[in-house]
Amino acid sequence: MKLPFFTQLRSSLDAASQWYIRTPERALERAYKAALMIKAIEDEHFDGNKISSDSKKYRENALSYFIIKLNKYLKDARLSLSEFHSSTSIVSLANQNRTRSTLDGSEYRNVAELENRETQSITLEKLKFIDDVISKYQSQPKRSSSPSPSSSSALMPVSQSKLVEANLDKGELYNQPVYFDKSKVIGEAETMTDTTSFVPRSILSTLDRLKRDFNPKSEEEVVKNFRISQTKTIISIRFILVLILVPLLTQQVTKTFLVAPLVERVRDENKTEIFLNVDLEEEAFHDLQRFEQLLKFRTLVGLAPKLSPEEMEEEVKEKAFELTEEYRHKSANAIKNVFADIFAAGAFYVLLINSRREIEIFKGFIDDVVYGLSDSAKAFIIILFTDVFVGFHSPHGWEVILEGISRHLGLPENRDFNYLFIATFPVILDTIFKYWIFRYLNRISPSAVATYRNMNE
Repeated sequence: MKLPFFTQLRSSLDAASQWYIRTPERALERAYKAALMIKAIEDEHFDGNKISSDSKKYRENALSYFIIKLNKYLKDARLSLSEFHSSTSIVSLANQNRTRSTLDGSEYRNVAELENRETQSITLEKLKFIDDVISKYQSQPKRSSSPSPSSSSALMPVSQSKLVEANLDKGELYNQPVYFDKSKVIGEAETMTDTTSFVPRSILSTLDRLKRDFNPKSEEEVVKNFRISQTKTIISIRFILVLILVPLLTQQVTKTFLVAPLVERVRDENKTEIFLNVDLEEEAFHDLQRFEQLLKFRTLVGLAPKLSPEEMEEEVKEKAFELTEEYRHKSANAIKNVFADIFAAGAFYVLLINSRREIEIFKGFIDDVVYGLSDSAKAFIIILFTDVFVGFHSPHGWEVILEGISRHLGLPENRDFNYLFIATFPVILDTIFKYWIFRYLNRISPSAVATYRNMNE
């Protein structure tokens, strides 16, 4: 009975020892996760820049929310780093003694070197990342005339590069505690919180507006801004019209005066087939069959004079000749469309290349129009576009579009391709919509996203 008890006790002590030995690793992991959260907020909402009250993208409430999150993660990182530095030397010494008690000489040195090489690279990468993130929010330490060892401002952070150079060969990375200024970890974030919470931004914006109203040059600035906005609107509308009309005119002009004569000459000289694809042939056959049945029906009901079999055959032959000319023209027209569309695409590309300035102005105009809408209007437009292009009834619309494109270019209709396109493209489009809402609209107009969700539900 005693043996299982002591065995269980020993296993419990070993588990507790292992848990204690992993204390620096757990503390470093918590600090690393806190730094990752700060970096994620910077990338998602501040374009990779530091979280600052000077940002013009958000108002008071949103900035206060981000500052609170920043302070929380900075505090977690600071406490976790303190735990890491305080527990590293003790745990490292215990591990070193344990290894020495089981291994001797060269065998001990080889194992120690392997362990240090594995842990040092990971630890240094995490510490470097944490330092890079936290250093943005560290305030400058106050200089003291009589520095003392107990003063936190006198404890300067040790450079990671120097630490690596000093201890990489000896394998004593964990034996060197790194001291840092505790007041630096929160730093500027607390000052930003006090600043944003002391005077609301709405009051400051109101004061700025009053200041502009009393400015004697405010009228000139208003007129100047109006003229700039008017010019931007005119350039944007003109650019849209040019972008639409020039490719259309290019397509029609090249098709009529350049492509059509060449296609007609080539088809007449080579005596090409009447039907460009099987679909056109089947369509012509159904038209001829319908004409013959309609002719018989009109004769039977007395709407047309009774025809003899020879006269009936003559009427059908005449109709077949008309259909031949009609579908010959359709086949030639499809070939013309292909080459004319190539010229139109080239004209569109040339316009885009030579209109970089207009594109920038148009982009700003669209931003002003879209982001100037109310939250309800934004949500309505988003729901409208998503329902039309990726909604429940959108496959029918995509099928009509694909059939129209195939007919325009003279391509045979491929049901397998249509079904595959309808099954994949709307899904990709829906993913792009959701990513845009999550990545951009949620950052610029959170209330519009909330309105969209309520309307969508």
